[in-house]
Amino acid sequence: MSEFPNGGGEMAGAIRAFDWSKTSVGAMATWPASLRAVVQMMLHQQHAICLFWGTDLNIIYNDAYRPFLGDKEVGALGQPFHEIWSDVWEDVKPFADQALSGSGTFTENLRLLMQRNGFLEETFWTFSYSPLFDDAGEIAGIIDVAVDTTRLVQSKRKEELLRRELVHRVKNAMAVTSAVVSATMRHANNLEEARDTVAKRIAALGKAQSLLDESDDGATVDAIVLESMAAHLDDRARLTIDGPPVRVQPQQAVGLSLAIYELATNALKHGALSNAAGTVSVSWSVDELAAFRFVWVEAGGPPVAAPTRRGFGTRLTDQIVANYFGGTGQTTYERHGVRFELNGTIQNDDEA
Repeated sequence: MSEFPNGGGEMAGAIRAFDWSKTSVGAMATWPASLRAVVQMMLHQQHAICLFWGTDLNIIYNDAYRPFLGDKEVGALGQPFHEIWSDVWEDVKPFADQALSGSGTFTENLRLLMQRNGFLEETFWTFSYSPLFDDAGEIAGIIDVAVDTTRLVQSKRKEELLRRELVHRVKNAMAVTSAVVSATMRHANNLEEARDTVAKRIAALGKAQSLLDESDDGATVDAIVLESMAAHLDDRARLTIDGPPVRVQPQQAVGLSLAIYELATNALKHGALSNAAGTVSVSWSVDELAAFRFVWVEAGGPPVAAPTRRGFGTRLTDQIVANYFGGTGQTTYERHGVRFELNGTIQNDDEA
C-alpha cells in the first residue's frame, strides 16, 4: 500500500509527519476513509482549500492555501479553527455553524480585518463552507474553498474613486473658470485688459490640469504648488512657499496636485483668495526616512466657519490624497483661515 497522503506538494509530507494523536482529529491510523479521501483530493488541487475536522475543528490545508495564512503558517497545521483564525473568528463563526448544521454556505467579497503578517490589514474573501461527513454519515468537519479577492475589490474601489475624482475635478475646473472670469471682469480697467488677463489665467488653469498626467520622473513639490495655483492667483505675492528641493513620483505628484488644486479652489471661492488681502502660505519638509510633511495655511480672508457637512472635497484632501502618501491628512477651519496638513512618506523610484 502506498504511503498516505501521497503527492500533493510540501503539505503532503507535513501532514504525514504531524502528530495528529494530540488533536481531536486523532492518530492518522484511525482516520475514517471519508477523511482520507477528502485529504487526498485536497492535496492534488491547485485551488486553495482547507479542512476543519474533529470536535476542535483542527485545520488541514494544501499548498495553495499556505499564502493565505501569512506569518500564521508557522505552526498552523493541526490548530483549532477558532485559534488559528482568532482575529476573524466572530465574523466567520456564523458560516461555520451553518455548515456544521448541514447547510453549505457561499459568500462573496466578505470584508475581514486580519492580523496575519504582524499588522492589521483589510482583506476581502469569496469562499464556501460545506459540511464534511464521516463514515457513519455524521457531520465531522467543514471544507473551505477560498479565493482572496482583496486586490479585485481594491481595484474596483479605486476605479469608483477615480470616476468621482474626475467628475469632481471637471466641476471644480468649471467653477474656477467662472470665478476667474468674474474676478477678472470685476477688477479690470477695460475690456481689452480683461480679455488679456482672462486668457492668461485660463492658460494657467490648463497647465495646472496637465500636472495630473503621469510623467516619467514625477515633479518637484515647488513646481506642483506653483503650477496648481497659477490660475487662482491674481498676485504672486499672495503666495509664500517654503521647503527643500523634493521630487515626488508621478502618482504622488498627482495626489499632491489634487490637494493643492482643491484647497486653492476653495480659497478662491470662499477663503483667503476670495478677497484682495488674503494670503496663502505653503511649506513642506522631508526627513532622512522620507517622512513627508506638507502644510497649507490661509490668512487675511473672510472669517472662517467649519462646514455643516463633510463634502467630497474634504474627503479628497484628507483621505484620498493622503492615501497616495500612505499617511494622513487633516483640514481644520480656524477662524482666521483654513489649515491643511498632510503627513506621509515620499515614494522612492522602486516603489513608484
